[in-house]
Amino acid sequence: MEGMSESENVSTMPEWEQRFRAPRVSLPDWAEDAPDRSLFVSNATGTYELYAWDRAGGQQRQVTDRPNGTTDGVLTPDGEAIWWFSDTDGDEFGVWMRQPFGGGEDEPAAPGLAPSYPAGLAIGRDGSAVIGRSTDEDGTTIHLVPAPGSGEAVEIYRHRESAGVGDLSDDGTLIALEHTEHGDAMHSALRVVRPDGSTVAELDDTEGGTKELGLAVLGFAPVAGDPRLLVGHQRRGRWEPMIWDPVAGTETALPVDLPGDVGAEWYPDGSALLIEHSFEARSELWRYEPGAAEPVRVETPAGTVSGATARPDGTVEYLWSSAAQPPVVRSTSGAVVLDPPGAKAPASVAVEDAWVEGPGGRIHALVQKPAGDGPFPTVFEIHGGPTWHDSDAFASGPAAWVDHGFAVVRVNYRGSTGYGRAWTDALKHRVGLIELEDIAAVRDWSVKSGLADPQRLVLAGGSWGGYLTLLGLGTQPDAWALGLAAVPVADYVTAYHDEMEALKAMDRTLLGGTPEEVPERFEASSPLTYVDAVRAPVYISAGVNDPRCPIRQVENYVDRLAARGAVHEVYRYDAGHGSLVVEERIKQVRLELEFALKHLGGGDVLGA
Repeated sequence: MEGMSESENVSTMPEWEQRFRAPRVSLPDWAEDAPDRSLFVSNATGTYELYAWDRAGGQQRQVTDRPNGTTDGVLTPDGEAIWWFSDTDGDEFGVWMRQPFGGGEDEPAAPGLAPSYPAGLAIGRDGSAVIGRSTDEDGTTIHLVPAPGSGEAVEIYRHRESAGVGDLSDDGTLIALEHTEHGDAMHSALRVVRPDGSTVAELDDTEGGTKELGLAVLGFAPVAGDPRLLVGHQRRGRWEPMIWDPVAGTETALPVDLPGDVGAEWYPDGSALLIEHSFEARSELWRYEPGAAEPVRVETPAGTVSGATARPDGTVEYLWSSAAQPPVVRSTSGAVVLDPPGAKAPASVAVEDAWVEGPGGRIHALVQKPAGDGPFPTVFEIHGGPTWHDSDAFASGPAAWVDHGFAVVRVNYRGSTGYGRAWTDALKHRVGLIELEDIAAVRDWSVKSGLADPQRLVLAGGSWGGYLTLLGLGTQPDAWALGLAAVPVADYVTAYHDEMEALKAMDRTLLGGTPEEVPERFEASSPLTYVDAVRAPVYISAGVNDPRCPIRQVENYVDRLAARGAVHEVYRYDAGHGSLVVEERIKQVRLELEFALKHLGGGDVLGA
């Protein structure tokens, strides 16, 4: 690969480091009208950056090269240019840049638009684009940007609440927007507008915010003159697709009766849908032809499909992994689509499923165990989101703990996706406390089952998982021997005032208002409220440019720990909400391992 350095000899390094350093690639995106031109993300230089790939000629070229990495990029439909989002050291605030596919100078893609947080992007065949922006001052604005040299950007939408660009129709005459003007940031409504911003049709399952039913744009039909829009809905208690014609005003339900959440995208000619089905921490693919009685299974290995796309020749390319096996980009043709150079990541151990009765229903947890007999020191690795879920997918972090003799338990608490709408929506108002009830139930099971050593239980996580870690250490001080919190919410009130506008809207939805309107809820859900009860040693890492869990609120929490001499360590790094630099990620995991082994007892982390 041009621009990629030769992989260093990693055979003598610990396997946990080898997993992080192993070159990886994302599922390649491809240009609609030039399918041999693709764009993907790779860490092959040691930092996650964008790469262009000319499939016909086999050439690969590094597109971006920035100290803190780049992952957000889009190809124009003709494949002639790459748009990529340029922020500052991970602060997520910036502008779209444009670079020729074959290489050349970067230039601002929309020079008239000031920096912002991104809120969606759709690029038309005529060179125009629809750009969504979010700022603290203006809320959400959406702009129609003409082809280069054809004029200035025109604002076509503005609202204080969060919104975003969903898609642009094949002929550029219709624009689909997702919005939360009704004030519920967890359940979007849809609006289709013309390029001048005038409304064509509305679809609002929330009925003005009175019902907790969301909609999502999945994409316009890829056929000229076809206004049909593939839409995700929650009308039957889970995510599933339907087809909406905003011009005719018709809705077509699809006979895709699969448990769990179902997403979809169009095949390139619009003749069929590629169904992505997520259920109980695994996923699979199906093909559905409109009018057929039922979908047909697309064979993939057991595990997790993290992304999939149908190609013009009818094959499907997908990014697959399992907890035991590292990711690979496969095709239904049987081929490996894109194989990065260098040593492959060492395998890890498979996950086992645990089902535990909890206060809100049956809880699903994923368990990985080291060799030998328990009870083991056990890390409860809590996922972020909160609307996300852990799955049977390869993860270098949990694998590192297993290498060091720890069991790892990952809990898909209430708030997680993939278990139905009621489970995802259950955490409102008692935010954090509900999730911790589920984690406590799984913790009790892990001890009673003989898996976990009750004296060596570690609560850990990043982002929302970091928040739950700090909240859990304060509200359940006798339950945990150690806490490891990465980029956490630590002081909820200060976090609300400092975070990006879209997250303010989410917090108002989760907690029912602002800190001034519902102070008791923010107090009950804030780790800072319970900081003086924390007894376990706590390690915190934070990005100084983080717009999601800003640094000031972390410092407030740390100051309170320090004031009473609590055992703690803090690591601050020059990036945003996590790092795209491989060595930085390894450093952070090493610091967490060292902290845990120092306070719990264990071997030499560097030699494990």
